[in-house]
Amino acid sequence: MLVALIVGAGSTAVTYQVVRQQDMATSSVVSVSTQTAPPLKTDGTVAKAAEAISNSVVTVNVASGNQGGTGSGIIIKPDGYILTNNHVVTLDSQTRATANQITVTLPDGSTKAATVVGTDTADDLAVIKVAASGLSAASFAPSSALVVGQTVVAMGAPLGLSNTVTSGIVSALARPVATGSGASASIFDAIQTDAAINPGNSGGPLVDLNGHVVGVNSAIAGTGGGSGSNAQIGNIGIGFAIPSDEASRIATELITTGKATHAILGISVNGAQNTSGPTSASGATVTAVQAGSPAQQAGIQVGDVITQIGKQRIDDSIGAIAATRSHAPGTTVPVTVQSHGQTKTVSVTLGSATTP
Repeated sequence: MLVALIVGAGSTAVTYQVVRQQDMATSSVVSVSTQTAPPLKTDGTVAKAAEAISNSVVTVNVASGNQGGTGSGIIIKPDGYILTNNHVVTLDSQTRATANQITVTLPDGSTKAATVVGTDTADDLAVIKVAASGLSAASFAPSSALVVGQTVVAMGAPLGLSNTVTSGIVSALARPVATGSGASASIFDAIQTDAAINPGNSGGPLVDLNGHVVGVNSAIAGTGGGSGSNAQIGNIGIGFAIPSDEASRIATELITTGKATHAILGISVNGAQNTSGPTSASGATVTAVQAGSPAQQAGIQVGDVITQIGKQRIDDSIGAIAATRSHAPGTTVPVTVQSHGQTKTVSVTLGSATTP
């Protein structure tokens, strides 16, 4: 499985989380912004993009006893709603911080206490709220329109350094990434970028050259294991962001209901990550099918090997989970399977599961 170290919730306390398998689920798009993003332009500048997003980026500090750290956030509604990562607002990646443990530094330098509106461990997203009005809400652009090689800009508080801007390109799309373990594991199809992402960038925006949010920075790849001073974590040119199409839908649900829903096939899968090269996909083997599930209704059986979901090739179980979660519940997608020596494609209307 792809191993990615999570972008730490802080410069003072960096959490190391390794990719793990988790049962199936996914998302899609509804903008939480009151603004409408214009069509994508590719002739903007990094300076203009940074200027456009700067008034919508906050620094999030979480502290309780000897636990805490610093992350980033995105203002998504003028009345104080802020989108960030779940791991930013949890003290140990599992325990949600309380109101007196979270403070937000707004773009004007003022500091306010924040409360948690809702969290989504499956996608590593959270919405928090401060008592404010008239804030500058970010505009979201569709991540589905991104292309590899496109310039993107990240903004946040890496290593606690607020208002830091870095830039790079989209280096890959739909990269299956898993972070954390157990109940706190997150799995999603990520935007991969070489824009410098470091601990503290978590929850901050990845934007296009219009300054419109195309992703929420969440994780980075690491070169080695270990912990504390022996661990190797920091920018090595491989960072991951949760796509805006997915993040905006989840944010809307967290604001309206306090919980998030994800698409499911209703199966269990396994399959080690393919190591034979990019042209030799191994797929994800179905080990169980829930009675009455979308998968069963489509004729998927135990022993079938899933090799494609929608437009996404499936190399392993993590890829199957991430590809499913990249769609909204109720979406009908083609699923290609190898079954009894034959390859077939079936149409599946994805079910829905709510994050606990």
